[in-house]
Amino acid sequence: MRFLYSTAIAVYYLSIRFAALFNAKARHWHYGRKDLFGKLNEVFAEHYAQENPAPVAWFHCASLGEYEQGKPVIEAFKQQFPEYLILLTFFSPSGYSQRHRITDADHIFYLPVDSRAKARKFVRIVQPVVAVFIKYEFWYNYLHELFIRHIPVYTISAIFRPSQHFFRWYGGWFRTHLRKINMIFVQDEESAELMRMIDVSNLSVSGDTRFDRVTAIKAIQKPFPLIDKFVNGRPVIVAGSTWPADENLILSLAENTGEKLKFIIAPHEVSEIRIKEIIEKFGDQAILYSEAGKGRYEHKRFLIIDSIGMLSQLYRFATLAYIGGGFGVGIHNILEAATYGVPVFFGPNYYRFREAREMTAGGMAYSVTNSDELAQQVNGLLADREKLEAVSAKAGKYVQQRSGATKKIMDLLTPALR
Repeated sequence: MRFLYSTAIAVYYLSIRFAALFNAKARHWHYGRKDLFGKLNEVFAEHYAQENPAPVAWFHCASLGEYEQGKPVIEAFKQQFPEYLILLTFFSPSGYSQRHRITDADHIFYLPVDSRAKARKFVRIVQPVVAVFIKYEFWYNYLHELFIRHIPVYTISAIFRPSQHFFRWYGGWFRTHLRKINMIFVQDEESAELMRMIDVSNLSVSGDTRFDRVTAIKAIQKPFPLIDKFVNGRPVIVAGSTWPADENLILSLAENTGEKLKFIIAPHEVSEIRIKEIIEKFGDQAILYSEAGKGRYEHKRFLIIDSIGMLSQLYRFATLAYIGGGFGVGIHNILEAATYGVPVFFGPNYYRFREAREMTAGGMAYSVTNSDELAQQVNGLLADREKLEAVSAKAGKYVQQRSGATKKIMDLLTPALR
């Protein structure tokens, strides 16, 4: 089975190399790994040449979203074990491209492709004393190399669904790897029950560390004087991580609501082409955040955020929030808005996300399929101040009550490593 798996990885790698000819993301993925082992060798040869080199803790996540999920644990680990050197790896360019914003890791690299030879070479160079994988990341050649070297392996904020390969008739080989992981920290009891059904008992129900992350972000309260001036006491909808289909709904909503309602729009992609499309769509009533300080803009109705790294802080200005992605493969992070006590709206493709299902069932979030539904729901909340305040309070309480996963993880992880 390992041969078939490694062959599939090789085919995947070749397909990425081919796609790199036409696709920018694939190009970043491929060329970002150029001379990767040379760079790793240079860093860790120097590290281990020291008289008393620090032990290396390796954290791995797929992309920026998983990093945000793992960040509370990385920070807590660094506080508990300041003597460790922290290596952070990413699979996707969306995480690695933001490495300049990451301050809680000593070294940040792409993860080499999961072939037998590369996994063996990576572990030999890095020599981690512990490995922590976040959420969905299961790379079986890497796991094999860690297991045979008796390096402790942990998975945090994991979530499992019946459709995954672990629970298929061909999943036996994959299940053996799960049983060898020192501890799998799962988000919910449903995941734990699925694991028990396949005789995986090395698990703990710790919850979702994203709740801790958004709670920590809420406490920062970074000042945004330009946005304070734009809002000027008006009701605001913050539309985060939007795609064209979402922006069409927002434009229609603006036409069906009072002039006093303002909009802050933070698209998922901020390329020059996308920003130009959005400005053209919203017309003279829109202004870019990067241009807001150059003249008067408080009379504008749409503020377009054309930079990254701000969105999670902007939801504190929201009366209501719209989260993009629900007309595509799935919604983006709704907890960033909910932590501020903000009712949330999104498109119909949200069922993969537990928090979206729970908040919708609890009347704290609303799924809409068209512009009429969105306008009806938004106008209904804005017209009923008492209901708006009650829904807002429930959203904030929902996040607050589910915080604490990081502490549960560290309570088990700390004594094991000591």
